[in-house]
Amino acid sequence: MLWAAALVLALLVDWRLGEPPVRWHPVVWIGNYLGWAGRRVAPVSPTTGPDYKSFGLAALMWWAGAATVYVAAWFLQKTLLQLPQALGAWPGGLLAALLLGLLLKPLLAWAMLRSEVLAVEAALGESLMAGRQRLAWLVSRDVAALTEGQVRESAIESLAENLNDSVVAPIFWFVLLGLPGAALYRFANTADAMWGYRGMRNGREWEWAGKWAAWADDVLSWLPARITAVLLMAVASCNAWRTLPEQARRTPTLRQQAQLTPSPNSGWPMAAMALCLGVRLGKPGVYTLNATGRVPLVADTQRAVVLARNTVLALIPMAWAALYLIAI
Repeated sequence: MLWAAALVLALLVDWRLGEPPVRWHPVVWIGNYLGWAGRRVAPVSPTTGPDYKSFGLAALMWWAGAATVYVAAWFLQKTLLQLPQALGAWPGGLLAALLLGLLLKPLLAWAMLRSEVLAVEAALGESLMAGRQRLAWLVSRDVAALTEGQVRESAIESLAENLNDSVVAPIFWFVLLGLPGAALYRFANTADAMWGYRGMRNGREWEWAGKWAAWADDVLSWLPARITAVLLMAVASCNAWRTLPEQARRTPTLRQQAQLTPSPNSGWPMAAMALCLGVRLGKPGVYTLNATGRVPLVADTQRAVVLARNTVLALIPMAWAALYLIAI
């Protein structure tokens, strides 16, 4: 009950209040550490051949940060779980759930994700240049030459991918390992976002320095990404089965489309979103998902947001059921 209440509270706080101030945001603290460590592990020029020194040093820095985050979250959780004994089952349990939910909230970011995606659409309504500029806040790809349709595709893709990274996966690990699990995942995901690149980025070479961060995120995101995709398909099927594109009803198509992307995980929620909306999504010159679909329109962004929101709502009873099964 305590875990279930904390989860609902975290989502309610996210919905009503959004993100905490930057100076109190644990993910910002994680980013500050990774930025500091990254300047010490990634060389400023490309290397010839394997760079085992950068790889080893980066892995060591990753483990040091991950251990610190996990232990800090474990200590906070252990302290909160002592409140029911100290204050009584009802007031202590209520206070513990409240504080645990407040600690979990910064590790989830549905409201901010929704706001950023809709902001891209609003900017596109002003001009293509404004849409590109706003999209640059959301994605790491080059946006200078994107068409209106490609800007919208990128925003919807980011919504699908980050639905897993910012909502489903943290909740998945919270259900399994409590607050330490959610905190560890957010550390790994942030490390991948900052370090997990091939080649030069921001004046540093990440080919070897970023490998461990990318691998760790791939492992921790593997099952949540597939859960996100299946949930998207299931929610879309429940909402409008008769209007879904025929390919969205065939699970093998989802697998085939997901495998078109370089990432072993992000392709799953993106492919599911493309199939459910009946649109084409892709990264120019890299991959195209649901190639027979149409170019997304203005209304498709709102449809994508509604589908993602309903997926989050569907996730709550699933998380409760999993918590109950784990408890018994």
